[in-house]
Amino acid sequence: MSQTVTDLVVHDIRFPTSEQLDGSDAMNPDPDYSAAYLVLRTDGPAGADGPGDGAEGHGFCFTIGRGNEVMAAAIETLRPYVVGRPVPRTAADLAALHRELTHDSQLRWLGPEKGVMHMAAGAVVNAAWDLAAKLAGQPVWRFLAGMTPEELVSLVDFRHLTDALTPDEALEILRAAEPGRAERAERLRAEGYPAYTTSPGWLGYTDDKLVGLAKEAVADGFTQIKLKVGGSLPDDVRRLALAREAVGPDIRIAVDANQRWDVSDAVEWMTALAPYDPHWIEEPTSPDDILGHAAVRAGQPVKVATGEHVANRVVFKQLLQAGAVDFVQIDAARVAGVNENLAILLLAAKYGVPVCPHAGGVGLCELVQHLSMFDYVAVSGSWDDRVIEYVDHLHEHFADPTVIENGRYVAPETPGFSARMLPGSIAAHRYPEGPVWQARRTAEEANR
Repeated sequence: MSQTVTDLVVHDIRFPTSEQLDGSDAMNPDPDYSAAYLVLRTDGPAGADGPGDGAEGHGFCFTIGRGNEVMAAAIETLRPYVVGRPVPRTAADLAALHRELTHDSQLRWLGPEKGVMHMAAGAVVNAAWDLAAKLAGQPVWRFLAGMTPEELVSLVDFRHLTDALTPDEALEILRAAEPGRAERAERLRAEGYPAYTTSPGWLGYTDDKLVGLAKEAVADGFTQIKLKVGGSLPDDVRRLALAREAVGPDIRIAVDANQRWDVSDAVEWMTALAPYDPHWIEEPTSPDDILGHAAVRAGQPVKVATGEHVANRVVFKQLLQAGAVDFVQIDAARVAGVNENLAILLLAAKYGVPVCPHAGGVGLCELVQHLSMFDYVAVSGSWDDRVIEYVDHLHEHFADPTVIENGRYVAPETPGFSARMLPGSIAAHRYPEGPVWQARRTAEEANR
């Protein structure tokens, strides 16, 4: 019997991470990690998601606090596209949903294909993938990797891409990777996927905390860490020197400016930091500035990475066409979901650029691990020079949290997208009525 989506429920969930400066950087000094979180409810046989009439699909957009209510309202406007309709279960269903959400002419006008509305579409698309994979009894990475090259190509919107990547070229990439899928999946389950950690490097941390966490990361098996930079050049030189001394010459240290600089500043800053052997400079300038990234890459010796704020597949296409990046950084919740991230993975494979996803934020590690693992199994066929970011915050709020062993992501085996947040965490952190936020307001009033 065909199942139907019976409801779409949206929650404004916020965590007061600014209290400890977790997530702090030069552009975002006081983030409260947040999620505009949605649940697709269904009829039919009960699922593993707890009480309810049927299986549920879970998805979200990541924000850093204020404006999360705007994100939640945008998701709510997409209710008519899913509620009362059959549950999407196949590649054809998921392709049709993605196109309907991103091709609505009136909603698309708000971007087009960028910003709040595009992210909202991605949250719904990701929730649909979570639901479809659960009904298939597979984690999303395996669900995707089990599709034929033809099905995978059908998921991609090639509009505005064909000057760089055609459907036939995408098919060729996927067919070339097809013979080794089973072996790579087994190796992935046995060894896990390489990770790096940003946990030591938040800009608000003291030097002692930075050094202690950097040493701890190496002891935990990580071979790469990341530091935030861009507040003060003398401070960054000092912090990078301390980190390099703490981890030694063989551990990679990436740095991240979070869009803080103009091109000339980026070149000057990274020339000064280059003696400490940074592995890459992430987001050196505006995420929309393709030529600026190319100039930064050409003007100093450190490799360039970007992508967590890149709005859509078209901007990624141009970054690759311009030779502006050495590493592509997808974000599971920035673009329009799994389908658009598949397009970006295929573009990166076409240009031979490694994909190293962004995962600094609530739930992003849980989601993006599936995309990188699928990329390894069925697209690029490689994890050389590839790592997934790991941030050791807020995983305890998820039913199927990310697991890291010896500096590597353990491949998820639970069906779905690892996106389901625990009911108790939702209730406690719902904004503004949740008890966490009520207590914070009471404390603020008492201190006035």
